Amino acid sequence: MSDTASEDVRQYGVVVNDEEQYSIWLAERELPLGWKAVGRSGTKNECLQHIGEVWTDMRPLSLRRTMAETAAAS
Repeated sequence: MSDTASEDVRQYGVVVNDEEQYSIWLAERELPLGWKAVGRSGTKNECLQHIGEVWTDMRPLSLRRTMAETAAAS
């Protein structure tokens, strides 16, 4: 099988949860609870590239907040 034949050409959307963690989701599927679309869609590779550009801090939001509060209290 060639690379072209096995390439995933389905449409995906970039999604984010309340902890500001990113993922991709097939465009034709209903979003799971707790996730919302960020308005970016395209091929799997395009969506993953976008996530790589915008998701620069992998720590969950709750951890970032706790660490900031701890640092401020010190």
